[in-house]
Amino acid sequence: MREVIPGADVSRETAEVLGAFVDLVLHWTPRVNLISAASRSEIWDRHIVDSAQLFPLAPPDFNLWADLGSGGGFPGIVVAILGKERRPDARFVLVESDQRKATFLRTASRIFGLRVTVVTKRIESLAPLGVEVLSARALAPLDILLGYAARHLSPTGIALLPKGETVAEEIALARRNWRFELTQNRSITNANAAILRVESIARV
Repeated sequence: MREVIPGADVSRETAEVLGAFVDLVLHWTPRVNLISAASRSEIWDRHIVDSAQLFPLAPPDFNLWADLGSGGGFPGIVVAILGKERRPDARFVLVESDQRKATFLRTASRIFGLRVTVVTKRIESLAPLGVEVLSARALAPLDILLGYAARHLSPTGIALLPKGETVAEEIALARRNWRFELTQNRSITNANAAILRVESIARV
């Protein structure tokens, strides 16, 4: 059985659901372009594990998680699948403006019985969501993401933001416009990448 996260305690049932989600993504990708052709052969590490590593960084008692720019369901559907086992009462809001990708997200949510709401709107037009956890993967520079987070997080909420090799530069730029508490967690899929856990966000 494939490990979801190396060393993580994930049930066989949840791992099987994630495997079924991989199959669904690969089935839809020729029509909707959910992932790049180059990453199809590496989908487990590049997308599943890379998304799943966010879940343990969230508060253990969260009730509402929003994923912005969900695309092919990374990390939104992946964390919702993990949440079905670990936080069965929690809800997930996936924001995706592309209608075809939103249809895929709704299909995946229905197939796997997830507590997911898919919102097909531009992020800028959303009313404040008041969530406890906000994620966004490969969506925008940190400076812009903090603006989204400040609008949609509850006062005690946190943002979990995967960033690549330019993370230090993005942090420095963001600090010109924002005050925030930051914890950097090294990515388990890329030694040069990090998962930023950001909270107490306020404009300078």
